[in-house]
Amino acid sequence: MERIEIQKTYKLYIGGQFPRTESGRYYTLTDKKGKVLANICQGSRKDFRNAVVAARGAFAGWSGRNAYNRSQVLYRIAEMLEGRRSQFEAELILQGETIFAAKKEISLAIDRLVYYAGWCDKYMQVFSSVNPVQSSHFNFSLPEPSGVVAIVAPQESGFAGLISAIAPVIAGGNCCVALASEKKPLSAISFAEVLATSDLPGGVVNILTGNTKELLTHMASHMDVNALVYCGKNKDEIKLARETAANNVKRVFVYDKNWNDPAEQNPYYILDTQEIKTTWHPVENIGTSGAKY
Repeated sequence: MERIEIQKTYKLYIGGQFPRTESGRYYTLTDKKGKVLANICQGSRKDFRNAVVAARGAFAGWSGRNAYNRSQVLYRIAEMLEGRRSQFEAELILQGETIFAAKKEISLAIDRLVYYAGWCDKYMQVFSSVNPVQSSHFNFSLPEPSGVVAIVAPQESGFAGLISAIAPVIAGGNCCVALASEKKPLSAISFAEVLATSDLPGGVVNILTGNTKELLTHMASHMDVNALVYCGKNKDEIKLARETAANNVKRVFVYDKNWNDPAEQNPYYILDTQEIKTTWHPVENIGTSGAKY
């Protein structure tokens, strides 16, 4: 008898685990010829809430790590992707990419992780400052991670776009809940398998699949999400995200970029999801006689 190939089950990634969606729903992913590639979990509001809880639980530990260690973790993820690049290339090809485009996209995603790994212990020096003040104080401003960041990954870029959105967020010490491309979700869950076996603590990155229109409102309105990164150009969705987020003073960043462009990377993407903390410290004044006062 001809052997029946075992198809991969693509699930969600929440808190370092791979649960199926609590709703039991899925959508069918097909290629250009209509051939069924996989049944993809259609994440729900409850799945998103669970992911936020996991991200918040991981935040203290991840943000408390020293920057050099975060750099090592990101570099390790890049190393693991390099060893599994043939799998990711095959998934991109299944979803309609040419062989050349798939190879280029995987290389770009790996290089982008290395790029942000290099910035982990450097962006603080670039974006912090000592401020002049009209009193006897030192005045310091420095960036600190915002907390939990919700991410709507680009639709057209199945892998490089996802990496480009996640890497600067976690490089800055944040945790995130990312909604993968609805059109090209296969690489996102495979990437979750890499994260699960890397040095990244569970809950730092959580990956959902499903419908953007359904989940966007919940991402923008959730009171324990500190920022929202939307990668796309749908004007209705952008308006919805901004109006909903305004109700809880959540910052929204809209990136309409070509993530497959090697130039589309810079440390300002790290700064976007940082809060600037300013500290005042008194200075002892010393007079001309040498006396302190």
